[in-house]
Amino acid sequence: MPDPDISSVIETPFDAALSERYLVYALSTITARSLPDVRDGLKPVHRRLLWAMRLLRLDPAGAYKKSARVVGDVIGKYHPHGDQSVYDAMVRLAQDFALRYPLVDGQGNFGNIDGDNAAAYRYTEARLTAIAMQLMTGLDEGTVDFRATYNGEEEEPEVFPGLFPNLLANGASGIAVGMATSIPPHNLTELIEAATHLIDNPKAEDSALMDFVSGPDFPTGGVLVDSRESIAHAYATGRGSFRLRARIDVEREKGGGWHLLVSEMPYGVQKAKLIEQIAQLIADKKLPILADVKDESDEKVRLILEPRARTVDPDLLLESLFRLTDLEIRFPLNLNVLDASRTPGVMSLKQALTAWLSFQIEVMLRRSQVRIGKIDDRVELLDGFLIAYLNLDRVIEIIRTEDEPKPIMMAEFSLTDRQAEAILNMRLRSLRKLEEMEIGRERNALAKEREELVKLVESPARQRTRIKRDLQTLKDKFGDDRRTRIDEVAPAREIDWSAMIEKEPITVILSQRGWIRAMKGHVPLEEVPELKWREGDGPFIHFHAQTTDRIALFASNGRVYTLGGDKLPGARGFGEPVRLFIDLDAEVDIVELLVIRPDLKLLLASSDGKGFVTSGDATLAETRKGKQLVNLRSGAKVAVVRPVMGGADSVAVIGENRKMLLFPLSELPELVRGQGVTLQRYRDGGLADAITLRMADGLSWTLGGESGRVRTETDLTPWRAARGAAGRMPPIGFPRANKFDLR
Repeated sequence: MPDPDISSVIETPFDAALSERYLVYALSTITARSLPDVRDGLKPVHRRLLWAMRLLRLDPAGAYKKSARVVGDVIGKYHPHGDQSVYDAMVRLAQDFALRYPLVDGQGNFGNIDGDNAAAYRYTEARLTAIAMQLMTGLDEGTVDFRATYNGEEEEPEVFPGLFPNLLANGASGIAVGMATSIPPHNLTELIEAATHLIDNPKAEDSALMDFVSGPDFPTGGVLVDSRESIAHAYATGRGSFRLRARIDVEREKGGGWHLLVSEMPYGVQKAKLIEQIAQLIADKKLPILADVKDESDEKVRLILEPRARTVDPDLLLESLFRLTDLEIRFPLNLNVLDASRTPGVMSLKQALTAWLSFQIEVMLRRSQVRIGKIDDRVELLDGFLIAYLNLDRVIEIIRTEDEPKPIMMAEFSLTDRQAEAILNMRLRSLRKLEEMEIGRERNALAKEREELVKLVESPARQRTRIKRDLQTLKDKFGDDRRTRIDEVAPAREIDWSAMIEKEPITVILSQRGWIRAMKGHVPLEEVPELKWREGDGPFIHFHAQTTDRIALFASNGRVYTLGGDKLPGARGFGEPVRLFIDLDAEVDIVELLVIRPDLKLLLASSDGKGFVTSGDATLAETRKGKQLVNLRSGAKVAVVRPVMGGADSVAVIGENRKMLLFPLSELPELVRGQGVTLQRYRDGGLADAITLRMADGLSWTLGGESGRVRTETDLTPWRAARGAAGRMPPIGFPRANKFDLR
């Protein structure tokens, strides 16, 4: 076989070729798929959908046509992508709960707020709305450029010229490569008023626009609970988020009872999933003050939330629902759009409105200039007609007698080629006196129109006045009232979540291999070792607690994790590995497990002799990953976690070298996180144990054997020294394990 021809093969590093090709894909995703254009607020798929429907003459006053017909035209002529993705985009344009001002008028099942999908495109029909027609106004007047479609057989507009602020009125969302966009919908009346103010005051600050645009206006209503300052900052930077709540009213019943009525949903929240979420809370007893949820919705949303008892505080139930369910959401603002040069960037509210107004003035100028050109063409023909009427007999004679009348007419009457051609194509019935008078009136009207257009093109002040007048007309035609109420609320109060849990006594048991279980009731602790254990396993830590308690687990790597007493597995079998509930590596040891009390103080010490005191609140960690509480040096680990004894005034420390030291507790700092200070100095080994005590009570320890006797050393003066000293040998009889409390 001859060697293959490799002359066309280009040698290039793999990483360079890969990055180059991925960059092309990324740019295509950003500019041709995911980000809307600031001028018309549309992505290419939406623009092509509306353009195809316009060519199909699906006007608001016309008949509906099958959605399949529209989708077929779009993917066949303009948008070479999947039919389902195109239909999904079309469905969203028709949903009045997704778009503030729908651009497609759908007939049939186009989905609902419950989250049900639309019917297949062979079952539904559609046509354009009046607002969509407004958005496309001027397409036939030379206002925007057209480009060839992907196969070069058709043309499509690069952008829609209509006077409608679609970007902000309907919003947009999308994810590209390395960037995303999220723009909430707004009220048209407010946008027009803000744009009008911006026309009169081009240097107005972003904060001044807040007098007109008070915040997003979602099609599903709801209540915006952010402060004015927070909203203004988001609009000024183009980035932020809005707290949106469902509209919930407390309805009183006869006999003193009450229930909550949800009448408006947060934007984008599916009602069926919300009901399922609330029902799950009730089933899991995570919200015991809520008894039931009922859906009485028809065309309007109506959810009934019934409290467990009439004595339940409505505000407490509302706050709990807002925290635990999607009755309150955060809608992000990321005003990332393509500008007139197709460059992506984040804009403020003012920049977006200014860019849109600049484009509308450009559209007005292009429309005027195109119209002036058409008037000039028409006037040229009318002037030729008038010459023909004034010399009608001679024109007829030339036409009857000459084989080539056109050049003779042009030479004799100084006509242009277009004028002469128009005269020769003129119908005989037009050769009447009345037609001559009509031509004169038409020419005068066109001359007057041209004069006004020239003034408009040459005068920025007239352009601003015209835009303001057109905006007012748009407002009168499509403007409506705000749906989303803005009601700034006070900062959320802290909720005692333990009140949401049924308080029951439990016995928490942790085995040496890290298996945890919670037995119902307070089982005598001396009976715990007699329970069944896995082979090779045994008791490690066990204590009495309540289901409402929060339990802290301290790991040797310095991290602390929080477990809820009500979340612990039952005592059937051997329990479950505690590592199923937290992200704790297998090689990390568990140092301590204890109940966190509000007034709890803890002594923390590491194996290298560092330590500090912390509070119970500082140990709380709300996530599976826990949080870093003790910063450890290389090779060190957490060795001691002990509650500070009530009334304690001293700290006793003993090292692996069997040297003991006592110093005042006041010499230890109280930290929420850190490495701490040196407790004891070692030449060899490290820290073995530490404890707090009252110096007046002395130091006690359990003697070995089965006697259970306790010995107390009351004179501790020989071991008292400054923090960080080396210490001395402990009292005679102190446990050889170097532990203050053998467990």
